[in-house]
Amino acid sequence: MVLDDLDKKLLKLLQEDSKQTNKALSNALGLSVTAVYERIRKLENNKVISKYVALLNKKQINKDFVAFCHVKLTQHTQDYVVKFEKEIRKLEEVLECYHLSGDYDYLLKVLVKDMSEFREFIVKKLTTLEHIGSTHSMFMINEVKHTTAVVL
Repeated sequence: MVLDDLDKKLLKLLQEDSKQTNKALSNALGLSVTAVYERIRKLENNKVISKYVALLNKKQINKDFVAFCHVKLTQHTQDYVVKFEKEIRKLEEVLECYHLSGDYDYLLKVLVKDMSEFREFIVKKLTTLEHIGSTHSMFMINEVKHTTAVVL
C-alpha cells in the first residue's frame, strides 16, 4: 500500500493519541469526518494499523524494574528455535523478544516489580526452558528515550 501525505499525517496524529475522535482528526487534517473514517478503515484493512493499545505508566502499576536478557541456545536447529520462541511467548514478564545475529541468539526485554521478582523469573521460568545454553542480563538504570511512534 502506498501512503500519501494525508495518510502519513493521520498516522502521526493517531500515534500521538489514538483516542482522538474522527471529528478532531478531520479538523486537524482538513477532511470530512467520513473521509477520515474511510482512511482509517483502509489503513486497518491493509494492516498498516495492526492494533490500538493503552501505554501504562510502569511506576504507577509497580512494575518498573526493566532488564534485558541475552539468551544463547545450545543448538540452532529449527526445532530448538521454534520450541524456544513458542515458550518465550507464554512468559508474561517478557515484553519483547528479538532473534539476533552475533554472540547471543535472542534479546529479551523483561518487566517485573523488583530484583527479587527478576531472580524468580530467571530461576523458575527462563532457565527452566529447554535448550538454553547461557544467559546474560543487564538492568535499566534510567529510561532516556522510549517511544512507540514510527516516523513516516
